[in-house]
Amino acid sequence: MEKAAHDRLDEALKGEKFERRIRRRNFFDRLWTSSITVGGISIIGSVLLIMFFLFYVVGPLFIPAHVEQQAEYRLPGSDQEKTLYYGIDEYKETALRITDKGNVIGFNFADGQVVSEYALPLAGEEITSFTRVNEGEKTFAFGLSNGSVLFAKYGYKVTYPNDVRTIDPAITFPFGEEPIKLVDGAIELLAARSNDSQVMIAVQGKGEPDIRILTYDKTESMLSDEITLEESSSGKITNPGFVDWLMLGGSMRNLYLVQRNGKTQYYDISELSDDLKPLETVSLTNQDSAEEISTISFLLGEYSLMVGTSTGRVLQWFPVRGEDNVFRLKPIRSFEVADKPVEKIAIEHARKGFATIDAEGNFNLYNSTAERHLKEMEVGTALSFVEISERADGALVETQDGRVVNYSIENEHPDVSVSSLWGKVHYEGYSEPSYTWQSSSASSDFEPKLSLVPLTFGTIKAAFYSMLFAVPIAILGAIYVAFFMEKKSRKIIKPAIELIEALPTVILGFLAGLWLAPMMEANLAAFFSLLIIIPLGVMTVGYLFSLLPEHIRLLLPIGKRAYLMIPVVLILGWISFALNTPLENLFFDGDMRHWLTISAGIDFDQRNAMVIGFAMGFALIPTIFSVAEDAIYNVPSYLVNGSLALGASGWQTMVGVVLPTASPGIFSAVMLGFGRGIGETMIVLMASGNTPLMDANLFQGMRTLSANLAVEMPEAELYSSHYRVLFLSGLVLFIFTFIINTLAEVVRERMRRKYGSL
Repeated sequence: MEKAAHDRLDEALKGEKFERRIRRRNFFDRLWTSSITVGGISIIGSVLLIMFFLFYVVGPLFIPAHVEQQAEYRLPGSDQEKTLYYGIDEYKETALRITDKGNVIGFNFADGQVVSEYALPLAGEEITSFTRVNEGEKTFAFGLSNGSVLFAKYGYKVTYPNDVRTIDPAITFPFGEEPIKLVDGAIELLAARSNDSQVMIAVQGKGEPDIRILTYDKTESMLSDEITLEESSSGKITNPGFVDWLMLGGSMRNLYLVQRNGKTQYYDISELSDDLKPLETVSLTNQDSAEEISTISFLLGEYSLMVGTSTGRVLQWFPVRGEDNVFRLKPIRSFEVADKPVEKIAIEHARKGFATIDAEGNFNLYNSTAERHLKEMEVGTALSFVEISERADGALVETQDGRVVNYSIENEHPDVSVSSLWGKVHYEGYSEPSYTWQSSSASSDFEPKLSLVPLTFGTIKAAFYSMLFAVPIAILGAIYVAFFMEKKSRKIIKPAIELIEALPTVILGFLAGLWLAPMMEANLAAFFSLLIIIPLGVMTVGYLFSLLPEHIRLLLPIGKRAYLMIPVVLILGWISFALNTPLENLFFDGDMRHWLTISAGIDFDQRNAMVIGFAMGFALIPTIFSVAEDAIYNVPSYLVNGSLALGASGWQTMVGVVLPTASPGIFSAVMLGFGRGIGETMIVLMASGNTPLMDANLFQGMRTLSANLAVEMPEAELYSSHYRVLFLSGLVLFIFTFIINTLAEVVRERMRRKYGSL
């Protein structure tokens, strides 16, 4: 009885202990399951948050402009006088209006209240013509009825009475208040440009058939800040015919004589003479439809002509250098504004944007480079003048019935569009449309070139050439190590190769840029001969080894025969470099690089795609090798033994059984290497030259998306178009790798299903 009770007690205790163990095991199973689930969800959430953040930063690039009417008031000053010019301070607090009677009226931008009035020193003469001289310096010129020109400059005086900021318009005269006499009669047409050292004026007097062009040197007084003008050269266009507009380019080289019917004479005035001849005569409008010019203006930089027509179009023209090295005026873009004539074109002061008003009372915003129509506002009455504020965050629109409409503008990124990012764009000064990345310049009238195409092309180019080098070496090495090499040697070789992956890529980039690139340039023929001599030499030595008697061959086990090839490869490499000079003398006139450049017409950069192929390919080999080797080594042994038992040789077993079975893993290895090549930064940054070119040439460099981010992100202005486009390039890289990995997974699963039944 006692023994039976004791046994039952032991069984009960054992059962209770077992149940506690089961409960503990289940608890830890649930704990680890929950932990893994939370970790997986966290990773997915982190990726989605990264994606969301990228879209959050990039999204504003494609938001259209927001224009809102702020106020409407009576025209400051007399509505019987024609407006020649509006100026708006950068804070949008004060503005000024200059009229054809020589009156300068300062007024409050918000409500139109007049704060000052000033009369230009015209000495009783009338203003017969007006031109803007230098938009950046806010200078302009008035042609007077006595044949003289008065230069003026506007600005603002900022004071703080009672700690309140007050901005008052001010007019100064950079070359003195005394007008400069140019012609005998009234000045009918006037164009002028100014730079740091010179002033150029093109002028036609009323009733005079000729157009005079005069250049003045600026001379600064030693005792004061006064600047005087001294004539240095002159030229003349004899009897050009009737002209409606004189348009002088900002470089003081291009002069256009424009008629209302569109006929335009284009002159190169870099060298003045008394008998200037036009480079060409073109029509800026469609002559078949009797289209006429209603207004004309220069875009920022005074290089592109923006032509408003009677049919409601705005046409962009600028000089393009032809194959004969001669500039010709070419049509670039056309903007369909309205069905009525374009009355006025206003130009942005810091970007390639412009605004138009038309006869139907519409106010429109555009960007020329991006070819974007940003906003349209219906004012509701005929308009006569429009001016954009300095920061392009506001505008004044004058109506023909004597009112001014004040607009607030939110238009942060007008210079970015799908076409400017991914299409060919004809930039100012370029001979043809191109894919170009050039995000900054020393010039204030710079046209941003933010095409992502050359960066994407460079990314693919770098990855392609590196994979071309890495994949054959890594895959063939993996096949030998996993299938043919003895296990003892495998345990040494595999970790040694994988250890290469621990090398910092910045070190590899440093070596590639400062050591490999110059050596490759100096021994170019040797590097190409390596690709021929080493494979042929290894096969030759292998064949000769197979001819040896069997008892000699068996002295070296099959799994260790690769060691025999190490000195062979070193010797063959030495032979390749020793043959460098003889090969260059025999085939390339003693200098392969010079022969490529001069004879073959192939551009050569020291830091090129070939350097990237060797350096980045070396960095990719461990990744591809490790995954591919594991896939081959883990092929079930019964498949291999069965094939060998049926009489297949080692190579037949490898090709017919092992490779098909391991193909999903090998494919994954290749795609992992490709993914790393796409995202690699430091090697490409230090060894590629970072030139954003669209050229598959092996001997030219590139710039990749990742390297571009590393180079330009520290210098990008926060939340600027450049800043957001850089984030867009990161988003493109993110999406690109996501698509590649998804396709790779789909292909891998299909291969697994296909060969999984073996």
